[in-house]
Amino acid sequence: MNEVSMLIGGKDCPASGGATFERIDPVTGGVASRAPAATLADADAAVEAAAAAFPAWSALRPTERRARLLKAADLMDARAGAFIECGMAETGAMANWYGFNVHLAANMLREAAAMTTQIDGSVIPTDTPDNIALAVRQPCGVVLGIAPWNAPVILGTRAVAMPLACGNTVVLKASEACPAVHRMIGSVLQDAGLGDGVVNVVTNAPDDAPAIVERLIAHPAVRRVNFTGSTHVGRIIAMHAARHLKPALLELGGKAPVLVLEDADLDAAVDAIAFGAFFNQGQICMSTERVIAHRSVADALVDKLAEKARTLVAGAPTAQDAKLGAMVSAQAAQRATALVQDAREHGAKVLGGGTLTGAIMQPTIVDGVLPAMKLYAEESFAPVVTVLRVDTDDEAVKVANDSEFGLSAAVFSRDIARAMSVAKRVESGICHINGPTVHDEAQMPFGGVKGSGYGRFGSKASIAEFTDLRWITIQTGPRHYPI
Repeated sequence: MNEVSMLIGGKDCPASGGATFERIDPVTGGVASRAPAATLADADAAVEAAAAAFPAWSALRPTERRARLLKAADLMDARAGAFIECGMAETGAMANWYGFNVHLAANMLREAAAMTTQIDGSVIPTDTPDNIALAVRQPCGVVLGIAPWNAPVILGTRAVAMPLACGNTVVLKASEACPAVHRMIGSVLQDAGLGDGVVNVVTNAPDDAPAIVERLIAHPAVRRVNFTGSTHVGRIIAMHAARHLKPALLELGGKAPVLVLEDADLDAAVDAIAFGAFFNQGQICMSTERVIAHRSVADALVDKLAEKARTLVAGAPTAQDAKLGAMVSAQAAQRATALVQDAREHGAKVLGGGTLTGAIMQPTIVDGVLPAMKLYAEESFAPVVTVLRVDTDDEAVKVANDSEFGLSAAVFSRDIARAMSVAKRVESGICHINGPTVHDEAQMPFGGVKGSGYGRFGSKASIAEFTDLRWITIQTGPRHYPI
């Protein structure tokens, strides 16, 4: 079991009220970690520590910020084993998923480090004689990052990396499902020498989350908010941020479609769909939830996908024969199973799946999904993929866009010009041609549209999210005034 403390002002801190909460291993039922249940006073203390550290960190030379972030990246890589062990226990995910998490998160730190000298401005032409007009980007202050459990090293690191590179200090509100993993991110950054208070990590009991989040957003020193998580909670975050006139970057839920046109390479499509739908038990915001296939190739595609799914056995992440791990909880698996059962009762054909064992759910294909079924619109966030059949490209685009979500999508076709035409009409922040819906790189502009949120993470794209753009003028000669 991991005993966790909060990180506030460079110190390991218990909750001021002395309370703790436990995260239960979804596979074994044992205690995976025990963490402080923060009070409102603890939330205030974390923000105030970040505010106190802001003047020194924001004034640091960009190459020095770069050096410290690069050191943090190397430390994160060096601690991969600890992240993997801790993460498997807290969320039930496979070792290869956590290994990928650490690899990408470390690269996010390296990409952020490279951006410290790219936060530039411009000289703007002005009609005022003897005047120089400048657009200058400056750090905004304390940034609050709220990260989820499903890709905890990636998303916890993403919540703070570019804010730090831009010269801000941060408070990371850890997920209640993986407090130890998120606290380890804080340890990496603290041990890399960023400075006391530059990075702070707050943990809270699940029942206290609404009050803690509201308090953190409301604090006057918090100038930006970024949140990755469900659309339901994202709306609440957006309302709190709007109440206090604070910009928010929201990366929310998804219902990613893969559009398979009749000229697609079906084997390539199947490999991408299986990876996108079932990797990490479908618990990725970009997970493939919908296959929209041309009717002429749908039967062959489903047969191949079912054959592939049979080779992907889910089990305890420590089991030697397991290709997939557990879901985050038995309750999450039960909810997904109920969605599948509703589709079955309304006439869909269910392939794969089988008996539910606690938090372990086998990969499932639901063919013949219709709008009357809950699974048509609801995000399953599970190893479940639906199949919908269409007759034309226009119908495929219409079905793809018939969703409140718009994060990731993919189009499969041997005709790249045709695929590009289709991709341009799909309402999503991300679209891949002949590739999986699950794909991320540190330097890419990452985010969605519609119910999947707004704003963009990712190196240059996120500089605007985490800086203030100021207009500064210099009068170099006499100025004429009308009075």
